[in-house]
Amino acid sequence: MILLQVIVDGLLLGAVYALFSSGLTLIWGMMNFINFAHGEFVMLGMYVALLAVTWIGGGPVVFGLAAALGLFLLGVVIYFALIRAVMRGPMLAQILSTFGLALLLRYAAFWVFSPNFVTLPRSVLSGTLRLDGILLSVPRLAAGLAAAALTLGMHLLLTRTALGSRLLAVAEDRDAATLMGIRPDRMQAFAWGLAAASAGIAGALMAISFPFSPAVGETFALTAFVVVTLGGFGSVPGAMLAGLLVGLIQGLSAYWLGPVYKDVVVYGLFVALLWLRPQGLLGAA
Repeated sequence: MILLQVIVDGLLLGAVYALFSSGLTLIWGMMNFINFAHGEFVMLGMYVALLAVTWIGGGPVVFGLAAALGLFLLGVVIYFALIRAVMRGPMLAQILSTFGLALLLRYAAFWVFSPNFVTLPRSVLSGTLRLDGILLSVPRLAAGLAAAALTLGMHLLLTRTALGSRLLAVAEDRDAATLMGIRPDRMQAFAWGLAAASAGIAGALMAISFPFSPAVGETFALTAFVVVTLGGFGSVPGAMLAGLLVGLIQGLSAYWLGPVYKDVVVYGLFVALLWLRPQGLLGAA
């Protein structure tokens, strides 16, 4: 029964991993651009949730929407202010620009919020549910289910809507998309906003259950890169699958070997998989 509890908790956490990692894989698949500041977007989503709860007193729906809107606008601004210019430069310029952006956002958060860990006040999402002997934390259950639904929604947006078709057209051939009347800058700005919003919502969902500080973005960025690489760069379904696997492996490793080994096992399996299948689980060869 304890093992089943660990599996359920791992899958719920993995669903949140999948949500914020799907934004990173969207940017790579559309623009071949690596965003090293993605973990800081998750961290900012946590603090937007904190500010919304403190100032407005809203519940999860309110601070989730606030995180989504705030990070979407931030993603669009970053695209027009920084990304659009460095995209024309070499890969090294892209890497250094987003790495510098990550440092800027992290230390700005240190200055504004202090380095101390904080938690959200108790909300309507509190307590536990008992289901056939399994204790389900209500905050983690809500976060996991919401994250899974939003990740699926992003996949459907990209594959079943006209907007998604325009985004994929720009990813396939920017010049041809322009000849078809699509504005690539507008689509790429929307993609950055969507990626940042997914990270922000994931951060708000995780803030319900976990303490956080401005330094957590670094950890989330590393997790996102592991998930995206395992799933296959550019594949949202791959990010969904890999996120669930990473959460499950972390939970089982902590249960069988101890919490200190959970990341060691994940990274070890990550390297082994890349040795056997460099394109990831669902990525193209």
